[in-house]
Amino acid sequence: MPDLAGKIAVVTGAASGIGLATTKALLAEGARVVMVDWNENKLSELVGELGKAVIPQVTNLLDADSCNRMVPEILEKVDHIDILHCNAGVYVGGDLTDTTPEAIDRMLNLNVNAVMKNVHAVVPHMIERKTGDILVTCSVAGHFPTYWEPVYSGSKWAINSFVQGMRRQLIPHGIRVGEISPGPVVSALLADWPEENLRKAKEAGGLIDPEEVAEAIVFMLTRKRNVTIRDIVILPSNFDRV
Repeated sequence: MPDLAGKIAVVTGAASGIGLATTKALLAEGARVVMVDWNENKLSELVGELGKAVIPQVTNLLDADSCNRMVPEILEKVDHIDILHCNAGVYVGGDLTDTTPEAIDRMLNLNVNAVMKNVHAVVPHMIERKTGDILVTCSVAGHFPTYWEPVYSGSKWAINSFVQGMRRQLIPHGIRVGEISPGPVVSALLADWPEENLRKAKEAGGLIDPEEVAEAIVFMLTRKRNVTIRDIVILPSNFDRV
């Protein structure tokens, strides 16, 4: 099994949830990790905790200029990028009529536009090197028309299409592209869930931990180069609505 020692990974939304769990898992495999997040104070705290193999990158993916500067700024700090994990995202649940145009714009800008722009920025670098891995945090909601969260589900269906299109486009360049599609994960994204729904899910064992998603990501990245894990759907065993 190929290892990740010496690889340089970029993880967005790295200061919490799946991003933080993935950062720790990659560090344990010997990788260096550029942690991307908007929260400068939290990044500084985590750098002190996680050590010298972590490189902080303060980027606000909802700010167009900051988003566009992300990859160039990272390449001023490291000489190449082996892995890009586009993980940052936001959740909007409930009926369409319960949300606002502003919330829809924010979700699409972060869950869709920022992912496409980050991949757009890193692809020329990886094509030049003739190697690389691009992973995106999707969701089971990108595979199933989840009527209780149509805005979120719509954003993840868009990303599912984008990822699988880019996977095919980048095969000739030695770049692997895939996605991880979790069910409900214990993370800040669930802060928008109705309290009663969250309580019921916890009691029913309908949630998984970010570390379990990170383990699957490490599995994807450590396959031989002739193998691409195009998508892993990882669910709580008691999540029975799909």
